[in-house]
Amino acid sequence: MQEALNVIERWNGTNGFIFYGKGGEVAANRLEDQEISVLCLHLLQIALVYVNTLMIQKVLGDPAWMRRLTGEDFRALTPLIHAHVNPYGAFELDMETRLPLDEPAGLVA
Repeated sequence: MQEALNVIERWNGTNGFIFYGKGGEVAANRLEDQEISVLCLHLLQIALVYVNTLMIQKVLGDPAWMRRLTGEDFRALTPLIHAHVNPYGAFELDMETRLPLDEPAGLVA
């Protein structure tokens, strides 16, 4: 029960980090505006978890890291990390480089 509660608390904390505008509340009275806010939050959640999962998989693919990590480390792994994300809109864009992420399995180039 405690582990499930920890996951929910972590998810809510991440949502609060992502959805910081207007104090993290859906403040609009119009149903359409509320729906757009929630859909945008879901899109950002999915994107964050996807990119973090790819980065974690890349680290776990390195045998040196696999030898270093303990069972407790594996229990603490989560794609709900956000310390590396800047939520305030400052983006460094370099069109000449790509994130060092592999293609997802099953995609044909």
